[in-house]
Amino acid sequence: MNIGKIRIQTQYALAGKIAYVMLDFYRSEVCELKLQKDVKMPLRKVRILVILLVAIVLLIVMHHNLFNLHDLLRKEDSEPRYGGLQRFTGERIGEEIPVLIPAVEERLGGVIAAVNSIFRNTRSNVVFYIVTTNDTIDHLRAWLQKEELMGIKYKILGFDPHILKGKVQVEGDSTEVKPLTFVRFYLPMLISGTEKAIYLDDDVIVQGDIRELYDTELKAGHAAAFSEDCDSVSSKVLVRGAGRQNTYLGFLDYKKETIRKLGLKASTCSFNPGVFVANLTEWKQQNITEQLEKWMEINVVENLYGGALAGSITTPPMLLVFYKQYSSIDPMWHVRHLGSNAGTRYSSHFIKAAKLLHWNGRFKPWGRTASFSEIWDKWYIPDPTGKFHPVRRHAEEEDAH
Repeated sequence: MNIGKIRIQTQYALAGKIAYVMLDFYRSEVCELKLQKDVKMPLRKVRILVILLVAIVLLIVMHHNLFNLHDLLRKEDSEPRYGGLQRFTGERIGEEIPVLIPAVEERLGGVIAAVNSIFRNTRSNVVFYIVTTNDTIDHLRAWLQKEELMGIKYKILGFDPHILKGKVQVEGDSTEVKPLTFVRFYLPMLISGTEKAIYLDDDVIVQGDIRELYDTELKAGHAAAFSEDCDSVSSKVLVRGAGRQNTYLGFLDYKKETIRKLGLKASTCSFNPGVFVANLTEWKQQNITEQLEKWMEINVVENLYGGALAGSITTPPMLLVFYKQYSSIDPMWHVRHLGSNAGTRYSSHFIKAAKLLHWNGRFKPWGRTASFSEIWDKWYIPDPTGKFHPVRRHAEEEDAH
């Protein structure tokens, strides 16, 4: 039952009890006066009158409060439940923490698990900006209406893929070339009225308080903070078949004259843009979006990173734009490579201590062969439409029998 309705019923019951007690007291006093007709008792009459006045005032105040509460509930019930800002329960006040996540139809379960893990591990006033395409909005809305997700504050934003026309070159059967992959380039266009924001890929689980990540200090003049690939955590992880992909050499084609002219050291440590904190004010002042688009357009013509061993099409332009111009986030807030192969890459003790887990790579936590998928399962909420189903080896074995 709605909490507000329970409060209304409780206050009406209390008001009724008070009225009954006062009326009973009045009757008893009047009866006593009738029995003592010969006795002048002005003080008793005054006392009765005062009590009646107090009771009337109390009932008027309660009546006023009840109407205010009723109006508030009517206002809450009239708020839209689909799209836009979702009403939420619980006391989550203070500075809003914007978290933007792209939502691709076939990976929607990842978005739900990520959102749930963030919301359940913080008391902060988080607002989720979930960016998707028109054909996914209804599915996403239906999922976010599940009881387990009530209280989450969010906005659903549509992304127009036409903005990428002439900026993306599709090669072969690349699975990363999806419009929503580039949402991270357009943060200021999607989030307004705030200086900082967090961007997260959909294949993450947050185990710490997201406010810690949001409070990451960005140095003066820096538009973003990333976790470097050479940090003590990720530098120990090898990407199978590609060697150590933690430098610019793994993402850019240094045989191309355009790259050589930039004077970027090939041994410079790279970073992963799947998790970052952005200063939107600096982002706009430095025209970061325009710079990223410029490199996207140049790559279509010159193929500056088409042959990169790392196989990413969003990382190279960000490496070019943010070369030695970014702050760092705590490595424990971006423990990655969980999806780089099917084996266990870290100890269970270390994974438990991590603040954010990222299954970047081929093997996703909703797939059959992902590492530590049991952690992801803890935060996953089943799809009410039945379209999305995590693939699990034990489930396949049961079906076979």
